[in-house]
Amino acid sequence: MNSQQLRAPIAEFVGTALFVFLGAGSVVTNAAGAAGGAVGLALAHGFALAIAITITLPISGGHINPAVSLALWLAGKIDAARLGWYVLAQLLGAIVAALLIKLLFPASLVRIMSVGTPQISGSVSLFGAIALEALFTFFLVSAVFGTIVMPRTPQFGGFAVGLSVLVCVFVGGGLTGAVMNPARAFGPALVSMDWHGQVVYWIGPGLGAAGAAALWRYVLLPKDATQLT
Repeated sequence: MNSQQLRAPIAEFVGTALFVFLGAGSVVTNAAGAAGGAVGLALAHGFALAIAITITLPISGGHINPAVSLALWLAGKIDAARLGWYVLAQLLGAIVAALLIKLLFPASLVRIMSVGTPQISGSVSLFGAIALEALFTFFLVSAVFGTIVMPRTPQFGGFAVGLSVLVCVFVGGGLTGAVMNPARAFGPALVSMDWHGQVVYWIGPGLGAAGAAALWRYVLLPKDATQLT
C-alpha cells in the first residue's frame, strides 16, 4: 500500500481517535458533574461523530466505526482489503484516544470511569443488551446508507448520522451506553482493562450492521449504488 492509498486508513485513524477522545472523555468528565449529565453525554457523542464524519468523508467515506465498515463491505461498497485496513485503523485510533484520556484527564476520574468504557445496566440481560445494540446499530447504519451511500440525495456531511447517535444515546444510554461501535468500546476497555460486557459491543453492532446491509443492498438501494467505490 503506497502513501496515496494510506490516506483513507489514516483518515479513519484520526477520525476515530477524535470521536473516541471526545465521547469517552465526556464520560470521564461527567463523573465530576462537568458534562451536563445524560444530555451532555448524548450531545458529545452525537456532535463528535458528526464532526469526525464530516472531516473524513471526502477522504475515506467517514466510516469511523467497524460496524459501518462491515455493513458497507456486506453491501458491496468496499472490498475486503479496505475493510481490514479500516477496522485496524479504527481500533488503533480508539486505543490512542483512550491512552490520551488516561494521560491528560484527572487520574481519579479516569480510574472511576474506566477511561470511559461503556457499562451495561444490571437491569438488562446479556441477550437484551445485544438486542438493543443490534437495533441501535441498525438505525445508525441505515442513516449512513440513506444519507451518505444513497445516490442523488443531499449529503448532510455526517450530521444525520450524528443525530442518529444522539437519539440512540438518549434512548439507550442508561441501559447499554448505546455504543453501536466496537472501536468506541474496545479502546477504553483495553487501556482500563475493564472488559465488562465487551462481547455485547461486538455481537450487537455486528448483527445490526448485517441486517441493515441486507435490507439496503437487496431492497432499498438502486443497483448502481452497490458497486465498489
